[in-house]
Amino acid sequence: MTREVGESPAEGDTPSPEYRHLYVHVPYCARRCSYCDFAIAVRRVVPWEAFARRVAGELARRVGAPLAAPLATVYLGGGTPSRLGPDGVAALCAVLRQAGAWAPGAEVTLEANPEDVTPEAVAAWARAGVNRVSLGVQSFSPVLLQWMHRVHDVEASVRAARLVRAGGIASLSVDLIFATPAPLARDWEAEVGGLLGLEPDHVSLYGLTIEERTPVARWQARGAVDPASEERYADEFLWLHERLEGGGFVHYEVSNYGRPGHRARHNSAYWQGVPYLGVGPSAHGFDGSSRRWNLSAVTAWERAVDEGQDPVAGSERLTAGNREAEAVYLGLRTVDGLPVRPDEEGLVGRWIAAGWMVPIPSVGGGAGRVRCTPEGWLRLDALAADLTAVRSRW
Repeated sequence: MTREVGESPAEGDTPSPEYRHLYVHVPYCARRCSYCDFAIAVRRVVPWEAFARRVAGELARRVGAPLAAPLATVYLGGGTPSRLGPDGVAALCAVLRQAGAWAPGAEVTLEANPEDVTPEAVAAWARAGVNRVSLGVQSFSPVLLQWMHRVHDVEASVRAARLVRAGGIASLSVDLIFATPAPLARDWEAEVGGLLGLEPDHVSLYGLTIEERTPVARWQARGAVDPASEERYADEFLWLHERLEGGGFVHYEVSNYGRPGHRARHNSAYWQGVPYLGVGPSAHGFDGSSRRWNLSAVTAWERAVDEGQDPVAGSERLTAGNREAEAVYLGLRTVDGLPVRPDEEGLVGRWIAAGWMVPIPSVGGGAGRVRCTPEGWLRLDALAADLTAVRSRW
């Protein structure tokens, strides 16, 4: 089910007192990256005061009184939240504290680009309550950074990681993109060496995908870019996997590695299917039974909030089939895996024999569980579709 802007919220869209997780989409960027199709706004001067005021307006429209349960995680994503500047991050965090208390030890993540990291910014972030920074490094190749339309250089990434550490931020996560076009002649071993040299607590690894309406898609359309082969995609993924696990990281989700105690708690909430609030342009939310998503165009979101409207673009109530498909997909993408039912044992047994899954020993005589191996995660979509098809026949 979808709903057009201006319609009244459907039953089930009202925030639950059990919301413990909040996502804010901060759309501002210095430049659009060549691969990016997110809802962003390139601004030379970021209107951080107006943005904080509008986030407060959306939360007041959606939540009203402060949330009954304290927030366990807060995630400022984008876009580039660090573009708000030190004062903007502080103002936004103050708004979010008014909407709901932060639990002791709450995980508060800020996505940042290296060029925005200064001693003054890190100090302001820490004072505002940020204790986890996700640093958008993406590559350690000057040629590739230029091709990606990134603003920073390699030295900026090294400097930013050191500043985050020196500023007392408890957890540093680093993003890296792999499977870039072969003609760029990327030295993958050197890339991984650069990554490990930053000594991150957490790594998010993303294979390059070519999305419509991006510069990379246009380059591909005129024959200037070819995507990486499946073989190189797999080789780079598996090689980095071995290096990270050998270095003390746990591969706890298909794209994420964390040292002990540094798993991303906010993202883990998504994979567990629990309710979460999402505010800002294009932000998604889930109340336990329905999903909703906001207007993606920044100006449309701004106008709706300024007029006192709910900036929702649409919503859908999950059916039993939707829930089953999500349970399979979310289960298979994490090391927690999922239970195997008796009529699935033959199918899953073949996957285990192929090296795509491994059994998880049951505790207390419960149902057996399985999880994907790294080779299985490379086939995640196909495995989830096959298992969902089996369950849909019940």
